[in-house]
Amino acid sequence: MLPPTLLSAAVGLALVYAAPRQWARAASLLAVTAFTVAMTPLPQAWLEGSFIGCWVSVAATAAMVHFPRGMGCGTGLVLSLNAGLWCGAVVALTGSRMDLVMALPAVLVVLPGAWMLERRAAIVVKVVSSWVIAVAVLAAALQLLPVTPGYLPDHIE
Repeated sequence: MLPPTLLSAAVGLALVYAAPRQWARAASLLAVTAFTVAMTPLPQAWLEGSFIGCWVSVAATAAMVHFPRGMGCGTGLVLSLNAGLWCGAVVALTGSRMDLVMALPAVLVVLPGAWMLERRAAIVVKVVSSWVIAVAVLAAALQLLPVTPGYLPDHIE
């Protein structure tokens, strides 16, 4: 449940810099895409790739807050579509559809983020975004490390 939640939160952080009228469209596109992909049967061989893709998308989406010009309408929709694809793929391969219902409301981080932006505290949004990027990079790196004794519960066998 963590990767889809962080990806939804990253979309919310990126949408802070978009026009408020775009928030509902982007969040709706994220939800519709995620649920559509989650209902699609995917091959189990895609499991590891879907996690890597999700973590890369978390980092790339969260990094959008560091661009000086903000986001246009198309950028927000593309980010939401991308996030919906990866969230849906991860949930389709690993979890229940209820995980997706629990993860998608994280996009509502756009509300406190916009409040901070109004208060001229944009640095808070950028710091939170940087922490999300750090978590994504660390989680993706863990997947690429070789399995060593003690990392997996192999002592049960």
